[in-house]
Amino acid sequence: MLTEQQLSRLDWVKTDGMMPVVVQHRVSGEVLMHGYMNQQALDKTLSEGNVTFFSRTKQRLWTKGETSGNFLKVVSITPDCDNDTLLVLADPIGPTCHLGTSSCFSPAAADWTFLYQLEQLLAERKHADPKSSYTASLYASGTKRIAQKVGEEGVETALAATVNDRHELTNEASDLIYHLLVLLQDQELDLSTIIANLRERHK
Repeated sequence: MLTEQQLSRLDWVKTDGMMPVVVQHRVSGEVLMHGYMNQQALDKTLSEGNVTFFSRTKQRLWTKGETSGNFLKVVSITPDCDNDTLLVLADPIGPTCHLGTSSCFSPAAADWTFLYQLEQLLAERKHADPKSSYTASLYASGTKRIAQKVGEEGVETALAATVNDRHELTNEASDLIYHLLVLLQDQELDLSTIIANLRERHK
């Protein structure tokens, strides 16, 4: 959450007491909605843990989900570099938009931010010391070994599912996704192309 120092630096004067707030899904990075907070709305958000805005149309504090039950559970709040905008990472309870969608913005505008960040991190590891980095050692072992690991993790994921071991399934699925991303990086395939293909398949 915001530290006392961060709170003291918020520039309410610059924003005329109404600070823009961007709410992002804490896992996917999808932008869920945009709103405004005055100091009272921020105080309520911090004390109750649900995103609360100041509604400019209703001219009152408004907690997202107060009528629908689709709350935005706060995970973290950070100011931008000018201390005049807030970024809220949240866990949504149900759809965020009143139209029943996960975001108030077009789905086409949402990127798989976490996967992009992971992809970039894996790309950086290509040049690390294989003795100190497992990812670097995978790249050093070559495409055949990486592909073999993808195959192994795929089988282990399927086996965990067949015996209904949800804990093991979570672990193996994580390993599978990780090794698959390493393989894509090894083959210099653009993740955005993969995402575009996935979107096309699910139209």
